[in-house]
Amino acid sequence: MHKFGRVIYKQRKWVLFLWIVMIIVFGFFAVKLPSVLSGNGFEYRGQYNETRKVLEKDFGQPKSSILLVFEKDKDVSPKKFSEFIKHTFENLKDFDAADNITSPLEQPGMVKGNYAYGTLTFSKNAENLGKEIEQLQKLLKNKDGLKVTMTGEPVIVKDLNTASQEDLAKAEMIGLPIALIVLILAFGSLVAAALPLVIGVISILTTMGIVYFFSYQADLTIFILNIIPMIGLALSIDFALLFINRYKEELKQKSIQEAIEVTVATAGRSIIFSGLCVFIGLSGLWFIQIDIFQNVALGGMTVIFVSVLSALTFLPALLGLIGKRINKFSILKIKDQQTSLWHTFAQFVMRRPVIMTVVALAILLTGLIPVREMILNIPGTDSLPPDYPSRIALETYQDKFIAKEKRDQKKVTIILETNGNVLNKDNLEKVWKTIEKLEKDQLVYTVDSPFSALGAKGENQLLKVLKMGSQMKLAPVTDYYIRNNKMLVEVYLKTGEHSAIARKWVNDWSGRHLDVKASFGGPIKFEQEIFAEIFKKAPYGLLLIVVSTLFILMAAFHSVLIPLKAILMNILSLGCTFGIVVWIFQEGHLGVTPVHIGLILPVFVFTLVFGLSMDYEVFLISRIQEFYLKSGDNSLATISGLTYTSKIISSAAAIMIVVTGAFAFTGVMPIKQLGVGIAIAIFIDATIVRMVLVPSLMKLLGNWNWWFFGIKNKSISKHRKKPA
Repeated sequence: MHKFGRVIYKQRKWVLFLWIVMIIVFGFFAVKLPSVLSGNGFEYRGQYNETRKVLEKDFGQPKSSILLVFEKDKDVSPKKFSEFIKHTFENLKDFDAADNITSPLEQPGMVKGNYAYGTLTFSKNAENLGKEIEQLQKLLKNKDGLKVTMTGEPVIVKDLNTASQEDLAKAEMIGLPIALIVLILAFGSLVAAALPLVIGVISILTTMGIVYFFSYQADLTIFILNIIPMIGLALSIDFALLFINRYKEELKQKSIQEAIEVTVATAGRSIIFSGLCVFIGLSGLWFIQIDIFQNVALGGMTVIFVSVLSALTFLPALLGLIGKRINKFSILKIKDQQTSLWHTFAQFVMRRPVIMTVVALAILLTGLIPVREMILNIPGTDSLPPDYPSRIALETYQDKFIAKEKRDQKKVTIILETNGNVLNKDNLEKVWKTIEKLEKDQLVYTVDSPFSALGAKGENQLLKVLKMGSQMKLAPVTDYYIRNNKMLVEVYLKTGEHSAIARKWVNDWSGRHLDVKASFGGPIKFEQEIFAEIFKKAPYGLLLIVVSTLFILMAAFHSVLIPLKAILMNILSLGCTFGIVVWIFQEGHLGVTPVHIGLILPVFVFTLVFGLSMDYEVFLISRIQEFYLKSGDNSLATISGLTYTSKIISSAAAIMIVVTGAFAFTGVMPIKQLGVGIAIAIFIDATIVRMVLVPSLMKLLGNWNWWFFGIKNKSISKHRKKPA
């Protein structure tokens, strides 16, 4: 690493030139990234998707639809309301993007008092209707006391994209100024404080430009727009903070070149191990074959690579040019490390290792208690801020026109398939037996089918109705439910929305042997497949993270106990984090309206924070190891390591908490929960764990901390006492 630092210093101008070219090129494409993002990322290629394709291909159901929700004031007459609706749809005559347009004046049941709704159906997926929505917005006009609002999946998707971009801008406006203040407090000078922010912005811009090209090979979710800045800014600032702090230390006694070389060899080594831990942490998401998890893995791993690369090349090259001017424009005088508050605190902890360990563990275990009550759900319309018109319109539509018992969140769509025409008597008998079994199930509220629609009980009655009834009256039913050898059946359950019982029901029925082939779809089947994929694959990812981290830390520190302690403490602190998040969001404390926890939160926070928190472990233990290799005294090394790293770890944690915690003030609920979760996890890790629990256990275990299968380091063997 010394040689690498020397090369960077000598070629510093060329290194900076290459980075400037990269920033310009990738910055251009970074601006275009939002235009290629779509959807919430919960796409899984299972039976739900296959059933949806059959519904679209064989039953003619649209790929997507937009609802126009009309509303009038109480003092507006029904006649004016009808004229407003009629005029609105007349304006849509030249709108040829829709496959079918249905006015509420054409169908019964679509007008109720002061409310009405119309539909527009499309053969495009919801995420590809951005231009059509913009065109519709220009055609729809409100009048005094009369309002029309677009909603439906395509509009919700577009609004989520808009909300995500607004949230990103809001989080940056909150986070960056506070981060700058923390950096000034850490370094004392404006030049040193500004450099980590520069590195952070460069890493994010470059990463977004790179990720833009991934859109040609994969569908990218809108949440990637929040994930990259959240990880990239926090991590790259952390790396820069560590690097600059060490550089300033070395510069007091060495030349600029020597300071760069030593900093690259020491802080640079820590950055590589830290980045590797976070990189592997996110790689665990690859096991889960759901778009949003793979998107986060893709964006997160890319921003980690860029952050490490910029910290090891751009930053030392820039410091090589700045030299001793790093301390220019000093605002605060930094106190000597040995007489600082951190040295006093380190001595305080090390004198009371048992008490400090017990107190720290008690706090963490108490935080775990609410975890058992956690209820997870898949983010949907409720992800949008409550004041968005599309969300308000959808809630109005559901409240006024859809009975609570028959909402989509309670529906399971089943396609029954027979050998030969489904209306053949023998086939119809098998279908009826299956429907009877469904109707007798205790969790089933009702079953909609051709039998229920036509008031027929059994195959004989249905055949009689089909034979004797008017084709004009029968057509809507047969067109909707029957296609050659397939019959559509819609089952509504008595369970609540996002219910684990409903997911178990559809999983059980999907595995049953029925008289006919059955394919399951609908929102509940969608949720069941998503949950099943996560619960099945996540353990493999977590195992990879834990085992890989264990071996990386063992290689870094030549110790067995230190990596094991780090992993166990990390798991404990993350469990405490989840408990606090449940207490805040699900139980509705601190002024928060109670909501379920987004399914992405536990997986993302674990994979992200497990790696991110290893930054502090690597920063702290690397410095302790340096002192231990010189002295062979575990207690002295621990106090010295804490003294020299506590301020940096606290500053790095404060910045990460500010950057991620700023998303608490945003409107997209999954991102809000994620930001708060990461901020809490980092706070717990950097305070209770790193500053209290780690040094306490280091003191209690003594020289056993450095046991590595009996292998001794020659440089300290003469100083080291035998483990007692």
